[in-house]
Amino acid sequence: MTAFDATLSPLRPDDGPIDATRWPDVAHAPSTLRARLARPVAERIFLRAVDRMPIRVLLPDGHAVGGGAATLGAPTMVVHDAERLLRRLGDSGLIGFGESYCAGEWDSPDLAPLIAAFADAIDELVPAPLARLRAAYLARQPHTDRQTTDNSRSNVERHYDLSNEMFALFLDETMSYSAALFDPPPTYDAHTHPQPLAEAQRAKIDRLLDQAGVGEGTRVLEIGSGWGELALRAAQRGAHVDTITLSSEQLDLTRDKVRDGGVGDRVEARLLDYREVTGSYDAVVSVEMIEAVGLDFLDTYFATIQRVLRPGGRAAIQAITMPHHRVDLTRGGYTWIHKYIFPGGALASRELLLEEAGRAGLSTVDTLSMGSSYALTLRQWRQEFDEQRDALCELGFDHTFQRMWRFYLGYSEGGFRSGYLDVHQLTFEAGA
Repeated sequence: MTAFDATLSPLRPDDGPIDATRWPDVAHAPSTLRARLARPVAERIFLRAVDRMPIRVLLPDGHAVGGGAATLGAPTMVVHDAERLLRRLGDSGLIGFGESYCAGEWDSPDLAPLIAAFADAIDELVPAPLARLRAAYLARQPHTDRQTTDNSRSNVERHYDLSNEMFALFLDETMSYSAALFDPPPTYDAHTHPQPLAEAQRAKIDRLLDQAGVGEGTRVLEIGSGWGELALRAAQRGAHVDTITLSSEQLDLTRDKVRDGGVGDRVEARLLDYREVTGSYDAVVSVEMIEAVGLDFLDTYFATIQRVLRPGGRAAIQAITMPHHRVDLTRGGYTWIHKYIFPGGALASRELLLEEAGRAGLSTVDTLSMGSSYALTLRQWRQEFDEQRDALCELGFDHTFQRMWRFYLGYSEGGFRSGYLDVHQLTFEAGA
């Protein structure tokens, strides 16, 4: 293996200076004693890890390392500033890895496949003796991000209330911010699909509504409104829909959408925590909201669904999942995604979700895995996001924010491409 050149090389000049007031931990690489002492350890761990992976890491001194260094077409990581990257890795692990990308200290023309390679090796990135010390060394999730009733509103606002206009720049016309369902299922590395994204989003929604038995006269609770497409389509079937959200931006657009769609009299959209719902429903539908519930509150989430469903009523839930053995390993951890994208978020495994639902008295009726559809959904979002550079700047989202979201979308796509992440539609039936 070739050692990193320790010389501080200039950052990429294309994005200009980083706003240190807005993004202090991106603008400034750590220079503490901890960071300096951990730097050589981080270098050894990093080089050991990439040497076992089918990727190519191009260093500032021109050397290429990694298990795919000599492989044509291997996913490539281009390091512009090795010293800052290593200090960040030594100080805060994968949070530092993401912050280094946001700072322009490394880049990749193959971000999603590069992340997929890291995800494939996730259990072997850090040697076992050091991995056991990771929880004591790295930051833990702040108590203020825990998904209590008091905290959940602010957690949601920090992501979903960024700007409806911003989300509209890269989402399709349905404004669906969750996995579409392509038919036939795409391969994980698919670049395109003959089915338009909006059509695949409506197919996703229609399958959930079918699974929940939503039709004429049905009383439906939607937990997590999104931007109103599911409530609209349920109401167009003749259902009466109560849809709840903690995002005021989503609430406003949902109300506009159902009114403009001519079904405003059949939809009530409210700013409400799921724990505060009362009433009785024939069906409950929830699309990728459970990730914001928190592992400590899964029992409350499913107990709420059981409480409001009439006996024999159905719930259809779409949920992002991770491998079961990783749930406890990552519980309470604090990641780059938590810090910059989804404060308080947590992924469960399919097994844990079915177990918690069963404990609440819900019987599993059907499950569908659709991870490859999410990989393609994210690819299309990322491509559209990349094309909106000027429009994002006009809305006040600077280049650092744009790199942050490019990393988030590519990071997520890579997780699904590797199979480390999956997404399921889960159908449950309420007991008596």
